[in-house]
Amino acid sequence: MFVDEVKIVVRSGKGGDGIIAFRRENNVPKGGPAGGDGGKGGDIIFEADQGMTTLVDLRYMKHVFAKNGENGKHKNMRGKDAEDTIVKVPTGSIFYNHLSNEVLADLTKHGERVVIAPGGRGGRGNQAFASPRNKAPHIQENGSLGKEFELRIELKLLADVGLVGFPSVGKSTLITAVSQSRPKIAEYAFTTLIPNLGVVDVDGVKSFVMADLPGIIEGAHTGIGLGLQFLKHIERTRVIVHVIDMSPTSLRDPFDDYGIIRNELERYKLQLGKRPEIIVANKMDMDGSQERLAQLKEQLGPDKEVFAISAMNRFNILPLLRKIAQTIDSTPLFNIYDDMEEDKVLYTYTGEDIGYVVEKPSDHLFVVSGPKIDQLMSKSNFLSDEAVSRFIRQLRVLGVDEALRAAGAANMDTVKISDFEFDFVD
Repeated sequence: MFVDEVKIVVRSGKGGDGIIAFRRENNVPKGGPAGGDGGKGGDIIFEADQGMTTLVDLRYMKHVFAKNGENGKHKNMRGKDAEDTIVKVPTGSIFYNHLSNEVLADLTKHGERVVIAPGGRGGRGNQAFASPRNKAPHIQENGSLGKEFELRIELKLLADVGLVGFPSVGKSTLITAVSQSRPKIAEYAFTTLIPNLGVVDVDGVKSFVMADLPGIIEGAHTGIGLGLQFLKHIERTRVIVHVIDMSPTSLRDPFDDYGIIRNELERYKLQLGKRPEIIVANKMDMDGSQERLAQLKEQLGPDKEVFAISAMNRFNILPLLRKIAQTIDSTPLFNIYDDMEEDKVLYTYTGEDIGYVVEKPSDHLFVVSGPKIDQLMSKSNFLSDEAVSRFIRQLRVLGVDEALRAAGAANMDTVKISDFEFDFVD
């Protein structure tokens, strides 16, 4: 089964909590703090595998969750880091944040990896807070939460050459004639229901990957037929090979077919119509095909070169392959991202967010929220006065006091952070 798009929920592991502990050993009076740090949460990592050709393995996978880091232990022992969760996908997979539609990564090489969701950092145990002024701290940190969001993965085939044309023009026969690919071939429209890839060898020196792209008909760019489903697989190709049926039995006009497919490519995004094109007149072994070829060349004009072949009889195949190889060598890779600079770093997940907002939903009530506040809340357990005092100091360092004053907070107004409420003291 060919699956080229899936949506899953990913969640990296939470960092382990630090603990509060003290040394308790014989003949060691006044043992100091000995609470260990928590381990790091597991990352969600995706790895490109050229042996895979479909996302079917992920189709029924509703979520990918990494394990949490281990909590700290006594005697200053650090908790164990959680193992990373590695998921293999085909080369050519593109990762999007489904909510924002932001491109997170694009894996185009075998073995290439990307950390889509980094694991949470482990919290510190009380031994990390020991100081000359506080030799027995009753403070620890909880581990940071993992990152969770809905991920969309799209597969766009990695092929140097894309075969386009109406159904039954001989695209599958051509890719069978020049490679080891063996797609289903039959005399009816939409025989080919999935893209087929084949590696083509030219003179034992040059090789390239060719893709047979099915279902591109009139209106394909709007979703008619199978075109919209498979047009995206042509986005990475450097050369477009346009196959036209020249047999009189097709009952179709070759020039009209050419114009319709050209229009679909030009109306699709990414300027597909501007990519190098090689026109192939197929089924030249049929009676009457020469007359139709002469008419097609006249309609196209002298600027358009047409390769006359018979994929079935393998007639004139080698000159075509040499022309394709030559065109590939002289054509650079295309940027498949509409509004992105070519040198832009695709993976933009830079770690922990910062910032907060102060809102005033009613008189004498102020609500503070934001990623940095959530992070502080998740790390604090408020089990001791020391922990509460430290949390308040951290709010002051962030400038929350000044922000509340600027928002109009007065003495004894209520401040709400998550589920906690306290009085503002100016």
